[in-house]
Amino acid sequence: MIFKVTFKRLNLQIFNLLFWAVCLSFLFSCVIKKNSVVDESSQNIIVQEEKKEDDAVTLELLRILKGDPYLWILVDKTHPIDDYEPQDLVVLKSANYDNTAGIQLRKIAAAALEEMAAAARKDGVKLSVSSAYRSRSYQANLYDRYVKTMGQEETDKVSARPGYSQHQLGLIVDFYPVANSFAKSAEGIWVKKNASKFGWSLSFPDGYEELTGYSWESWHYRYVGRELAEFIDKYFDGIQQNALAFIHEWEKKRLSKSDI
Repeated sequence: MIFKVTFKRLNLQIFNLLFWAVCLSFLFSCVIKKNSVVDESSQNIIVQEEKKEDDAVTLELLRILKGDPYLWILVDKTHPIDDYEPQDLVVLKSANYDNTAGIQLRKIAAAALEEMAAAARKDGVKLSVSSAYRSRSYQANLYDRYVKTMGQEETDKVSARPGYSQHQLGLIVDFYPVANSFAKSAEGIWVKKNASKFGWSLSFPDGYEELTGYSWESWHYRYVGRELAEFIDKYFDGIQQNALAFIHEWEKKRLSKSDI
């Protein structure tokens, strides 16, 4: 009799253990399933956010590409501008900045320079422009002079060959002094901090000689427009060469798809 009672109690205990084991197994499977759903949902959200970001970048690019193509055209050691001559050059003259007599910029860049220089004056800084537009023939003479005095290898680090110079765009200013002491001057510090607000971008930054092919030129700024300057800062940490190379390839692929 005692054996039967003990056996019944043992069966009850086993039943209870099995019951709770089944319950725990069920709860565990529910948690795993829930976590799986949460993980999948989180992954979907991430994918959606990335798509939104890609769409935003595409929209920004399309807005930029609708504008003046010479603001974003890639001009470097392997992408020449050949015989291009801007048709809207104006002679620089302003009370807000000093400049070498007779130098020229495209009208849109001259207006942006005036606006930036006026802002600098309000902050107690007066800018000086040493050089701006250069024709292909002017660049050829300049390059040849450098080669005669420095040799071609050294010249190629500091000067563009004719047809490969950003200056030919009519969108470049070389601030004074044309030396990297400009970077530590009041003018250089102000320009570096504020240039992109007015659509200007440093072309040849320090530490990027292998990328750009040129030595650091803290004084050499290219007008790219406010939208593109913001795009360069936002997605490329202010490195103009990377941004323009990306746009060049992106537009090339876009056009090739449209031709299919």
